[in-house]
Amino acid sequence: MLRTFRLCDARIEECPAEGASIHFYINPTEDEKRYLVDVLKIDEHTLASALDPDELARLEFEPEHAALIFKRPKNYSAKDLFLFRVTSTGYFLFKDKLVCLLSEDIPLFEGKIFARTSSHHEALLKMLYRTIFHFLEHLKIINRISDELEQKINRAMENRYLLNLFTLEKSLVYYLNAIHSNAMAIEKIKHSAAKIGLAPEAVEFLDDLIVENNQCLKQAEIYANILTGLMDARGTIVGNNINVLMKTLNIITIGIMVPTFVVSAFSMNVKIPLARIPFAFWIIMGLAAVSVVGFLLFWKFRKW
Repeated sequence: MLRTFRLCDARIEECPAEGASIHFYINPTEDEKRYLVDVLKIDEHTLASALDPDELARLEFEPEHAALIFKRPKNYSAKDLFLFRVTSTGYFLFKDKLVCLLSEDIPLFEGKIFARTSSHHEALLKMLYRTIFHFLEHLKIINRISDELEQKINRAMENRYLLNLFTLEKSLVYYLNAIHSNAMAIEKIKHSAAKIGLAPEAVEFLDDLIVENNQCLKQAEIYANILTGLMDARGTIVGNNINVLMKTLNIITIGIMVPTFVVSAFSMNVKIPLARIPFAFWIIMGLAAVSVVGFLLFWKFRKW
């Protein structure tokens, strides 16, 4: 699918393909790929890398354009079962246009940051900033989910929630690799600012990008270290919860067995005391109750 935009009065607006200078190819078809390779002279390997979720972020220069592979969070859905993945995006900057390749449909040019955009270079840098902000949003969601799972683990008797935490930890590994890879690409953009043709204002904005990405990387590292460092403790909590449950079941079982023994002793088919006493039943029930109280006091005294 192709979506096209243009710059008009420092604003980005959607328009027909004929007058567009910003082209978004979302999950491109084979015909669109052939057009990109044959007409726009985009390297076929670079084109495949832009749609490969395992590709590292990088910046390359071709005779007619600059090619940037950048990592971004993949759209999350409930069927992913707490696994947050990353994917790749390709940006191809020509002298008069910007071509972007996406593997899935996402909101484009939303937010105040795109309110005033005067060049393709500025549009590209703002899209990179939006990607970093998208990583930060997902990290907050991961942290919130982690807190909820921790509370459930404190009461859980099974490993399901612990496995969910392992999945979140795996997601953070993906995010750490992606954010670190993006940092290398942004540094290369800064070193190649003159070659790309970035204006001084764009270079200043690029410095802000580097700071934001570094903060994002630090935050991801903190969350990953917390999950990794406390994973053994959470596994111990699950095991301890099972031990507490078994202890409770043992108390109930023994508590039932003690009065059962008293009642059974008076239920034997032989001559027993109290057989001729009218209140024998209540006396036996009282003895059973006393035996339960005595057992609980003994249990408390021994601190079992």
